[in-house]
Amino acid sequence: MCDQDHFEDDRKEYEARGLVTRKQFGVMLGAGIAMMLPRVANAAAVTESDVNITTPDGTADCYFVHPSSGTAPGVLVWPDIFGLRPAFRQMGKRLAESGYAVLVVNPFYRTKKAPTADQGAATPIPQLTDLAKTLNEKTHMTDGKAFTAWLDQQSAVAKNRKLGTQGYCMGGPMAFRTAAAAPDRIGGVATFHGGGLVTDMPNSPHLQAAKSHAQFLIAIAASDDMKAPNDKVVLKETFAKANLPAEIEVYTGSAHGWCPPDSGVYNEPLAEKAWSRLLVLYGKALA
Repeated sequence: MCDQDHFEDDRKEYEARGLVTRKQFGVMLGAGIAMMLPRVANAAAVTESDVNITTPDGTADCYFVHPSSGTAPGVLVWPDIFGLRPAFRQMGKRLAESGYAVLVVNPFYRTKKAPTADQGAATPIPQLTDLAKTLNEKTHMTDGKAFTAWLDQQSAVAKNRKLGTQGYCMGGPMAFRTAAAAPDRIGGVATFHGGGLVTDMPNSPHLQAAKSHAQFLIAIAASDDMKAPNDKVVLKETFAKANLPAEIEVYTGSAHGWCPPDSGVYNEPLAEKAWSRLLVLYGKALA
């Protein structure tokens, strides 16, 4: 799951660098407002909208953003436990500016419309665990099918290109299971500080993902690797056995949650490295 108890250390760092005051930093994270991401070179003009998607379990509120002209490969984004919020809208828009049609979902739509974390990324994890417990293997699979099918119905999504999916923290298993749920459509899968990718159960996300036809990028937080050092070994062996290309790397110096720009442990240099590897993955896999 998520482990983000570094608010005070991060606040001190930003204050020392003169970027924000104590009050400003607290207000920003409390509102779920992200630090600005680096701009995309030659960014495409994009069209963005809030959309409602019918699933077997109800109506999911989501954010859809895509290049304003032409078609582009579709990408499904699974947020972390803090859910659909300004930071993930910003991340989705940046990916769209890079040439993709991006759907960022509210995974907790069965229980609550976004925003689902009252204080954004500064929301204490214990306040969100009940929400997280409403999701499981079944919801991952049914939602993965519903959201990929919705993407395929959109005129902005290229029909002759594979789809991508990426997940952060608890979104990692969701991305893996989306690949299993739509094996003929998902070409690229990325997880960033994904929790629960490897379990000892027969329905472990890594075993299900290995039945797909996708290529993988698995960016592991150093703090997560310290807690489960054998996971990377299992992932490498599993995907090698399945003959699926997989880039698996522990990001030295990173803490769990380092990619979203509103995270208390956001690490811009490492987040940018992970971002660059994501674009390489999609450039190869979404053909």
